[in-house]
Amino acid sequence: MATRTDKKWKSEVRELLSRAAQLSVEHDVDLDRFVRQSYAAYFAARPGLQEELADQQLADQIEELRRNGRIALA
Repeated sequence: MATRTDKKWKSEVRELLSRAAQLSVEHDVDLDRFVRQSYAAYFAARPGLQEELADQQLADQIEELRRNGRIALA
């Protein structure tokens, strides 16, 4: 069950995202640019996340190659 504090920050996030979207529409920012800038802001706020995702993607690719018999198990 969400606490009052949880509801408060979630509500604040919704309000901020809504305001950012509204400003983007008012200033003719296209959707693709808005989404790219949103992603960039999120990654900037979470240092290391992009590297973590890249590492996971590489691990998934290696596992897929192993399943297909393209590389050997160590």
